[in-house]
Amino acid sequence: MSSHAISSPRTTGEPGERISRYTLIERVNHWLAALAYLYCLITGLAFWSPYLFWLAVLVGGGAAARFWHPWLGLVFTASVFWMYGMWGCDMQITETDRRWAKAVKHYIENDDQNLPPEGRFNYGQKVFFWLMFWGVILLLISGVGLWFVESIPWSLRWLRYLAVTVHVVAALATIGGFIIHVYMGTAMVRGGFTSIIRGEVTADWARTHHRLWYEQVTKGTSTGK
Repeated sequence: MSSHAISSPRTTGEPGERISRYTLIERVNHWLAALAYLYCLITGLAFWSPYLFWLAVLVGGGAAARFWHPWLGLVFTASVFWMYGMWGCDMQITETDRRWAKAVKHYIENDDQNLPPEGRFNYGQKVFFWLMFWGVILLLISGVGLWFVESIPWSLRWLRYLAVTVHVVAALATIGGFIIHVYMGTAMVRGGFTSIIRGEVTADWARTHHRLWYEQVTKGTSTGK
């Protein structure tokens, strides 16, 4: 689903007006992915190190964690692929994003006024999306190998070792991205967290953080590539 799908002919962009940012389906899928990933994160860390196995207690113990981890992993995978179907077009890296990336220093300093205008998603959001997209593919492939590890003959045991290595590296990469994503959405950008709950933002918020998208939904203009 592209950003055009949430445009409204009644949206004028008045300061006090609220603009639709996420549809109900987008929000439900986002939280489905978040909960499934959080479960896999907790159980995965419990499996990764004996010092973290106590985390398994939080989700019913080791046996329950071992049973549900791969199934919730499939749920997360399906949810990410669903996101790709909805947001794939909006997540393409554009020349606008490259200009934004070069000016990221202003973003870090909370100096948004000196940032190049962005579309529905900024460069950081797009990088996170593709990190999770390709990460989940690696987690899926390596996870299937670990799920049915006894089916891999001993003569091909290098595949077992490879699956473990790929799974751990991909997991750690997505965990790093997840932590940054949560921090940015809750502590750094006020209004970001509530937008994925309520599905709407103020016109001022949209104009400040995603000006090109704001202009698109209020005036029907294009988000230049």
